[in-house]
Amino acid sequence: MPMRTAPERLLVRLEWRVIRRLDGRLAGGYRTAHRGTGFDLAGLREYTEGDDARHIDWNVTARLNEPMLRVFTEDRELTAWLVLDRSASMTVGAPGRGKDDVLSELALVLARLFGRGGNRVGALLYDSGLYDTGPSNTGPSNTGTVRTVAPGTGRRHALRIAAELARTADGSRRAAGQNRGTTDLAAMLDAVAKLARRRALIVVISDFIGDGDWGRSLLRLVPRHEVVALRVVDAADDALPDVGLVVVEDAETGEQLVIDSGDPLLRARLRAGVEERDARLDAGMRRAGVPIHRIGTDADLATALIEVVSSTHVITGRRRA
Repeated sequence: MPMRTAPERLLVRLEWRVIRRLDGRLAGGYRTAHRGTGFDLAGLREYTEGDDARHIDWNVTARLNEPMLRVFTEDRELTAWLVLDRSASMTVGAPGRGKDDVLSELALVLARLFGRGGNRVGALLYDSGLYDTGPSNTGPSNTGTVRTVAPGTGRRHALRIAAELARTADGSRRAAGQNRGTTDLAAMLDAVAKLARRRALIVVISDFIGDGDWGRSLLRLVPRHEVVALRVVDAADDALPDVGLVVVEDAETGEQLVIDSGDPLLRARLRAGVEERDARLDAGMRRAGVPIHRIGTDADLATALIEVVSSTHVITGRRRA
């Protein structure tokens, strides 16, 4: 029997510990904000009383001098895009249970759940550094590197996404601490907007530590797609241990400072900065109508995902019209 690869071992573990628990709790079909009209034009027919007048093709009606109705073929398959933040700040956390580890587990579980029943799942991996190129790389930009896994379905496809995550994880860790600049969240959202041509469910998994006018990019995304944000956090993001003089380093820019971690003024400024960052993030998501869910590195994954599903009505299975 051939040895399993690291992504296969991870998927098997998650299938036993998480996905089996979710299967009994997440029965049903997808519900999204965009439903009921289908996506593909199948043809035209004469308008009859009781039809939806919004579907009348007025150009054809004028030519034929009788009302003609556009008929659509309902697309019952869901396309989901996983937008995965691979920036250096995602490497924060305990070995084996950092933010990037939780992101990988979330992505693999969601790819496996969404990819069943004919639904298609794609992945966009965004990093603010230029550490890698390859066949699935769309190329470096001024703000970061985008790698994509085209939408697909099934267990084998989930493993493709897991393999890409494993490959980019090494690059993210090598780049941590280098002077690369902070993550441009707006560029990350704009990248998926270019890829998702048709209506889709877009799940953004990130710590949302970065800059750029991401609020405007998000507002451009939500009219066409259903967007859910999963914010992965670690205690080190928000709190500074009181250990006296210590060297701290920005994971993304590489900037280092010597600080007195016991200085009450410094600790108060840190708390104020964290609260301001969180308030700004919550306000931007609320303005766009996008639910954001906080998932800690110490969280139980199945419990966290059940809470996400129950509050956003994104349910595994087939989508209801």
